[in-house]
Amino acid sequence: MSKIRTLARSTALPLAWLLVLGACSDAPPPAAPQAASSPAVAEAADSGGTAAADDHAEAGDEAQARSLKMDDAALRAAGVRLTVLTPAAAGERLRTPGEVLDSAYGTTLITPRVEALVVRRHARLGDEVRAGAPLATLSSVEVSDAQAELRIAEQEWRRVSALGREAVSGRRIAEARVAVDRARARARAYGLPGTATGGADGRFTLTAPHAGRITEDDFVVGERIEPGRALFRLVDESVVWVDAKLPAGSVPRVAVGGPATVVAGGERLTGKVMRAAHRTSETTRNAVVRIEVPNPDDRLHGGDFVDVYLDAAPGAGGVAPLAVPTAALVQLDGDTVVFRRDAGGALTAVPVRTGPTIGDATTIEEGLAAGDNVVVEGAFALKAQLLKAQLGEGHGH
Repeated sequence: MSKIRTLARSTALPLAWLLVLGACSDAPPPAAPQAASSPAVAEAADSGGTAAADDHAEAGDEAQARSLKMDDAALRAAGVRLTVLTPAAAGERLRTPGEVLDSAYGTTLITPRVEALVVRRHARLGDEVRAGAPLATLSSVEVSDAQAELRIAEQEWRRVSALGREAVSGRRIAEARVAVDRARARARAYGLPGTATGGADGRFTLTAPHAGRITEDDFVVGERIEPGRALFRLVDESVVWVDAKLPAGSVPRVAVGGPATVVAGGERLTGKVMRAAHRTSETTRNAVVRIEVPNPDDRLHGGDFVDVYLDAAPGAGGVAPLAVPTAALVQLDGDTVVFRRDAGGALTAVPVRTGPTIGDATTIEEGLAAGDNVVVEGAFALKAQLLKAQLGEGHGH
């Protein structure tokens, strides 16, 4: 009996192993590699979506960080003023600074033509003189020689003329005529009258060639003056020049002969564009437009700074660019920004790309559009409030 049990056990063990192996062979094949990797793909997709969401949230946070919300009362208290941007009409009016210059066409330097000694002064700095008025008396040895030569030549000419051709040869008459002409020419070259007047003491007087004002006076009585040195600067101030500085790209839009308005001390004077410079400053990249301005009542003087308004043709494409006051531009985190008010009332610092600056306005080439409601006064106060809000020292509302 025990042998039978032993045999049964020995037979059962191999049979069990066979059953196990059969079950393994009937098991379904292993899953495809794609199924095994699907959790990784899902994880990657989840991470990509999260990154995009984070970027969007970051952009929203940045916009939020550059926004303020203030009611009208708070804006008025902060000195903030807004305006709606509108494009210019077919042409536009440029405002630019200008400097008054004496008209070179009405300016004369009073100089002696020979070496001379100043004997007397007749005019002083700031005097307004008429044409022909005496300015200074000088004395010169060369002038004395010229006066004597002219006196002798005129006397001889009168003598031979009185004798006539019956008593004097034609050659002698011609020589006397040439001598008097040469003496008169020499006298005029020295600034003397063309006829002998007075003695031959070498004194002569410089006179005003036209009416005007003495704006420079650089000598003292008793000083020896070299030929060509300016004693006086005489300026006719009835007409002055104004040099207006514009960005080089705007100069071709201003027509020569066109009207210009000059504002000085609250008074407006009308002028005319004389010419536009054909040279651009290497340092400022500006060019000069010169304006001729009548100056009644002596309102403008050389060296005065004024505001100039010029009519300009449309820019490229026939559309004038938008412009904001230069004071409306502030720097924020390395960007040039303008505060724009949205439909919800929030003021957002919008980055812009600027163009030329003309007067107190700067053109905007990118970042704003016509119809935008922007801050034109008080931008620095808004920037300070925004920085306080970012630092947690205040609230942007």
